[in-house]
Amino acid sequence: MAPCLVFIDEIDKGLSGVSGNAGDSGVSARMFGTLLTWLSDRTSQVMVIATANSIDRLPPEFLRAERFDGVFFLDLPTSEERTAIWKIHRHVLGIAASEPPPPDDGWTGAEIRACCRLSALLDVPLTTAAQQIVPVSISAAEQLATLRQWASGRCLSAHEAGIYQAPPTAKRRRNVRMDPSAS
Repeated sequence: MAPCLVFIDEIDKGLSGVSGNAGDSGVSARMFGTLLTWLSDRTSQVMVIATANSIDRLPPEFLRAERFDGVFFLDLPTSEERTAIWKIHRHVLGIAASEPPPPDDGWTGAEIRACCRLSALLDVPLTTAAQQIVPVSISAAEQLATLRQWASGRCLSAHEAGIYQAPPTAKRRRNVRMDPSAS
């Protein structure tokens, strides 16, 4: 069937039984071995694309050179990307382009879609619908920070050319009141 694409969504879940603890009599381990061999030895024009939410759970032999041409880290959408996502879902759901979007820093495309869907379903403004959305950047902030740290220096950036570098951790600013008489 080549040339073709093979897309494996959430491969980390599909390979969860590789360690042999799945109670499947070693079927998962054999399937993993077959997949590894095929990834290394294939000569046909097949591009394999796989997603993983917990890439750190994949066995290291899976990530070595020649299995995949590149490992990319896809971070949360940028401001420009979020603007494009809003435009798509407003169009699909018939929401006026003139309606102001809610603050969306740290939102995923799925959260933008959910906000638009709720707005259309409940016939409320986007800012009202947004009050029902808890972004994954808040609900799973610790896991996201851990994933970013793992990917930093190990993966290619999906947003720009080169190696992904995690953003510096935001330092909390403390309000310090200066005593004018101390000067």
